[in-house]
Amino acid sequence: MDTFKIGVVIPCYKVKQHIISIIEKIPSNINNIYIIDDACPESSGSFVKTNITDTRISIIQHKKNKGVGGAVISGYKRALSDDCDIIVKLDGDGQMDPYLIPKLIQPIVDKQADYTKGNRFFSLESLTSMPTIRKLGNAALSFVNKVTSGYWNIMDPTNGFTAIHKNALSILPLEKINAGYFFESDMLFRLGTIRAVVMDVPMQAKYGEEESNLNINTTIKSFPKLYCQAFFKRIFYSYFLRDFNRASLELLLAIIFILFGSLWGGIHWLHSIQLMKEASTGTVMLAVLPIILGFQMLLDAINFDTGNMPKVPLQKWDLGN
Repeated sequence: MDTFKIGVVIPCYKVKQHIISIIEKIPSNINNIYIIDDACPESSGSFVKTNITDTRISIIQHKKNKGVGGAVISGYKRALSDDCDIIVKLDGDGQMDPYLIPKLIQPIVDKQADYTKGNRFFSLESLTSMPTIRKLGNAALSFVNKVTSGYWNIMDPTNGFTAIHKNALSILPLEKINAGYFFESDMLFRLGTIRAVVMDVPMQAKYGEEESNLNINTTIKSFPKLYCQAFFKRIFYSYFLRDFNRASLELLLAIIFILFGSLWGGIHWLHSIQLMKEASTGTVMLAVLPIILGFQMLLDAINFDTGNMPKVPLQKWDLGN
């Protein structure tokens, strides 16, 4: 681990009461600490500069608030320019224990993964401190994220405790990644498009008096659209643009069969109502059989997709870094 240059990115917005204790807990083998003051009304950057003398710290000041994703991206860019090998993202609200950083980055150090993230759902004991509404919300988002990102082995997609290898980060389209609270989910989608290996790391979250800046109403309105966009882009990129395989053919045939069966059945059903006459057995079968075959092909395509996750880390390839 000592052969890797490690940077920690901490986006700061209304976290003044926690930030000092978090920085003090960051292990000594971390090379760089990037504090991103995202136009914080509490002037987090100035507060850190005044109260901490750690030479590893760099303050990045945003004149306008860019959102948590925009803050992290600023930190990522600085870390890449400083030639960090592994970049950790750590929230400044005190919910994540900096002592877990070595555990978080170990799969990357061992060349087993390109991107690791915390998973608060690993054990039942770790869920006892999580508010019920967060359990339900995260469980639902986890399933949706599996479908949209293609990482069927990942839980707790909104977990902000993450680490990434520079090989994967350097080829991600950082300017296209969502700058708001959809950032973590969009990261998984983008990582899927470059075939990066992602791994969960068990952790426990701490819930105290911190206040979330997440607007629930905004999330409910914006997330469904963003997830739908990510899903259709992933299917197109993975099964029609970059590759054409068994699942690609099954998806096409499934759509054709289901649409044909539905249209045929619908038209003849309306025709039967108008004539007050039952449709023939052949007419019914001609509607039902394509729909059944279409769903069977769709299920097999889903089965293929669940086993089509990236398996070889990008860091094992020479990407010119």
